[in-house]
Formats: sequence, C-alpha cells, structure tokens
Amino acid sequence: MPISPQLNAEIRVLTLFNLDSAMEGIKIHQSADAETQQAIKRLYDKGLVSQADGGYLTDLGIHCAEHLQTALRILNTAS
Repeated sequence: MPISPQLNAEIRVLTLFNLDSAMEGIKIHQSADAETQQAIKRLYDKGLVSQADGGYLTDLGIHCAEHLQTALRILNTAS
C-alpha cells in the first residue's frame, strides 16, 4: 500500500501524541502549516481525535497511535 502525502501527514500528527498520558492532548494552531491543519481535520473526521483542531485521542485514536508508534519503533531499530 503506497503512502500518500496526506496519509504521511496524518501519521506525522499521530506521532505527536504522548501515549503515556491519556490526558495529554495537542492543539494545532492557525499558524501551523496547511498540511498539518488538514491532517488533524481528517483525523477528526475519521474519529481518531476529539476536536477538529486536535484535542485528545479517542479510544480508536489511541489504538491506532499505539500500533503506529510500535511499527515505527520496529522500523527504526538498527539491524
């Protein structure tokens, strides 16, 4: 499955969340680049974050981010 620029931006945003604390969210400000603003909106539309400008991960978002961050740790491990 190819990774589109839009999907890459969503992955980048999901990696910003601290999975050690469910009470720690993020806020994408109006000064953020358009790609990041659009990515967080798409994540909101998909039900992964609680607000269109960030907020907290939903249960589905936590599940997705956990798998994503695990995959990235595995892929970033030196051979």
